[in-house]
Amino acid sequence: MNAFPSDRRRSKLPILIVLLVIVIVAIAGGTYFLAPRFESEPPQITVSPNADALGVAPLEIQVTDKGAGLKSVTATLSQGGTEHKLAAEQFDRAVSEKKIAVALAKVPGVKEGPAVLRVTARDASLWRFFAGNDAALEKNVTIDITPPTLELIADDRYVNFGGVGAIVYKASADTASSGVKIGDYFFRGFPGQVKGHPDHFLALFAHPYNVAPEARPTLVATDKAGNTREMRLAYELKNVKYKKSTIALSDGFLQNKITPLLADASARQGAPKDVFVAVNKQLRKQNEADITAVTKKTTPSILWKDAFAQLSNSKVEANFADERTYTYKGEPIDVAYHLGYDLSVTKNYPAEAANSGTVAFTGDLGIYGNTVILDHGLGLYTLYSHLNSIDVKLGDNVAKRQVLGRTGETGLAAGDHLHFGVYLDGVAVLPVEWWDQKWIDDNITPKLEGRSGQEIAEAQQPAKATRKGGGKKRR
Repeated sequence: MNAFPSDRRRSKLPILIVLLVIVIVAIAGGTYFLAPRFESEPPQITVSPNADALGVAPLEIQVTDKGAGLKSVTATLSQGGTEHKLAAEQFDRAVSEKKIAVALAKVPGVKEGPAVLRVTARDASLWRFFAGNDAALEKNVTIDITPPTLELIADDRYVNFGGVGAIVYKASADTASSGVKIGDYFFRGFPGQVKGHPDHFLALFAHPYNVAPEARPTLVATDKAGNTREMRLAYELKNVKYKKSTIALSDGFLQNKITPLLADASARQGAPKDVFVAVNKQLRKQNEADITAVTKKTTPSILWKDAFAQLSNSKVEANFADERTYTYKGEPIDVAYHLGYDLSVTKNYPAEAANSGTVAFTGDLGIYGNTVILDHGLGLYTLYSHLNSIDVKLGDNVAKRQVLGRTGETGLAAGDHLHFGVYLDGVAVLPVEWWDQKWIDDNITPKLEGRSGQEIAEAQQPAKATRKGGGKKRR
């Protein structure tokens, strides 16, 4: 009589278990899908430029939310009791990122002076009783849409292609950075270098060998708000003819000099021409990037005096900016530029500092071998490579003609010699100018002494007008 009810209870038990499992799965699924909607992380707000002064450059506001996504973003600028709306957006569907660019100079009613920038954002989270997470950024800024002023005091009428020029100029007190721009290169100006004129700037600049002759250099000044003033520079570019040469590679040279330069053992197993290209192109690129990194660091004062010294008793075996085509078994396989002078005397000859300065680098530099780099101030550096030994250390102050080490044939050197290079703000420049006292007396010294532009022009004109060589006039 009691068996039948017991069986019914047993038959209901699996159903209850199934229902319980369904409920658990539903709760787990709901939690899995709804949990992100209840996230509590507020949106992130960034403003660029992140400066206290804002100018004509666009103000870029970036708001992101990695959780539920953004629901709304607003941005305002308050000034003199007036609130200017920069942006106000509501999103029907949540977005993970919103970028807003605003040209403050074009916002009606915005004037120069203090202001308050406010940016608020809310995400689509269900946190805080479905209200979502809020984020706010408030920043006191100064609106400045007037670029700095520039006045050219003294310039160069003649610049060698690949060589260096010097200018003196004044920039208004609000200037944050200034210098000469040409092509992709920028050469910084330095205050306090001109005798009797602490408010004047001196800038050494180059017309690099790899920049087109018709490129237009400009003097540039930028203030803290990012406003920029530009002034075109005018000079006659004197033509310097750079050589082209062909170098045939032997198996012995490839095996003894090229292959050991590769750190990757597997790369050494490639075909001889592939190994050479890996060194001459990839390793050279890395080495030159390392040189640029060192020679773009600037000491804001002059550490040198008078003309730079050529290695005593040496002769030039290879010139600056020579275009070299390398061949293997009669086939051209690569091209590179030689960014310095090769100077030779005898083996293991004392390598002398060309001028006074500070040791900025010592060590192995790939294709350049054992190398010393000297900082001479104002962005000017000299480089000494292929050394057999190095006798100075990083940070040493050295005098003109002081021995830095001994010449050798380390790196990609076919014989014992010194590779000598001159760099300005990371750019290789024509070394021979710096060996010439007259060039320094004509182009550098008068500007350091604070002579007027007219005096410098009158002093330069007779001597330079008689020189031969084509050029293109900057206008």
